[in-house]
Amino acid sequence: MNARTQDYWGSAMAELNSDSMLNAQWARVRGRLRAEFGEATFRSWLKPLNLAGKRGPDLRVSVPSRFMRDWVATHYADRLKALWSSENPEVRTVEVIVDAHRPVPELDLDNLDDAAANEDAPVAASPVPATPVREDDSVESVSAPLDPRLTFENFVVGKSNELAHAAALRVAEADSVPFNPLFLYGGVGLGKTHLMNAIAWHMRTKKPEKKVIYLSAEKFMYQFIRAIRNKNTMSFKELFRSVDILMVDDVQFIIGKDSTQEEFFHTFNALADQNRQVVLSADKSPSDLEGLEERMRSRLGWGLVADIHPTTYELRLGILQSRAEQSGVPIPHKVLEFLAHRISSNVRELEGALTRITAHATLVGHPVTLESAQELLRDLLRANDRRVTIEEIQKRVAEHFNIKLADMQSPRRARQVARPRQIAMFLAKQLTTRSLPEIGRKFGGRDHTTVMHAVKKVEELCAADGTFAEDVDLLKRMLDA
Repeated sequence: MNARTQDYWGSAMAELNSDSMLNAQWARVRGRLRAEFGEATFRSWLKPLNLAGKRGPDLRVSVPSRFMRDWVATHYADRLKALWSSENPEVRTVEVIVDAHRPVPELDLDNLDDAAANEDAPVAASPVPATPVREDDSVESVSAPLDPRLTFENFVVGKSNELAHAAALRVAEADSVPFNPLFLYGGVGLGKTHLMNAIAWHMRTKKPEKKVIYLSAEKFMYQFIRAIRNKNTMSFKELFRSVDILMVDDVQFIIGKDSTQEEFFHTFNALADQNRQVVLSADKSPSDLEGLEERMRSRLGWGLVADIHPTTYELRLGILQSRAEQSGVPIPHKVLEFLAHRISSNVRELEGALTRITAHATLVGHPVTLESAQELLRDLLRANDRRVTIEEIQKRVAEHFNIKLADMQSPRRARQVARPRQIAMFLAKQLTTRSLPEIGRKFGGRDHTTVMHAVKKVEELCAADGTFAEDVDLLKRMLDA
């Protein structure tokens, strides 16, 4: 056998062994998914997943339809990635793709009434079991799985979410319905789903005799269409109208789907008439949900509408501190401050950044530092980057040293004011393209020589005082785009 042939077979055997190992890992991941989410959920949404391949740290799994891809990506992608990472530390990303060559079970529209036939195409293309579906669905089988991390105890309260938190806690603890419905709204990743899970967990532990259904509007529609297909809408109505609390996440999903919106309206009315609690969430308030029927908009506004505002720096830092304590991985406070300043889009992204840092520290065994965090989160930080202005530098430094923003331009020379002002001038010189005279003008019309003196003074202090240098470096990293 010549050398070329030996290389060929050696490469082929290595590839075969690699594929065999990957398949074994996939089998273990599937087994853990089945154990965590239960047989019914696994059979409906996770069993159709196929391993599509791995290239470097990127792994792909395929599903037969866009509907399934969107559902899996929304509800199970994070857990799928976590399980893969624990099974194979090389895996950094898990992408769910559509395999157009795989057969997709089709929904028989001839067995649907006119209302169901008007629903959007993704539902018609949704996976339908080949065997008849049992019609004795229970509350447990219909409800979405709860995340054990999303409890009231783990919810960090701040000014931006205190009303929503108080209202959710009141609903969970009250013996009677305090307001109907409770409507939570806000942007992505601000805590709506956390509060919905928290209510469900509280009811499950404190009031186990209560019947609670928590699910997404998308799954509500899927259950409704399935009931119509199997000509068993009465069982659907009896199930959803017999609960003590109905919680539906992302109700904006049913806008434009007339038959589902109609059924949801009647379900809501039936529960309200029986003095049963309804909790809803959406990305906008009822008055701003375009395409929602007027009678539905009016009904949703009857109860308490509580919005969740974008997070403040203090709230983000509190969330990070809480999550860091839960992880058990020592994270320097300056790293948490850095993340809280730089990642302000939503809490989900913030927690994802912390998870990436703790996972890296656990798997690799290196201590967490500002430098390692910045390198590890390079892609995420780039997405949050923006051009720094002198005004922003002044604001950030003033907040950091707890002085008034007006002090940046005032004639005061007290050290507790003058030193932060000098640091702000130094950072303006480092992080902007403004000239020294321009920087001086932004600081109360000071001369360019004053700016030069400030820059030199800060450089000297950084060289002589390690703590001072760390403070300046942290501020620079927070602002540096």
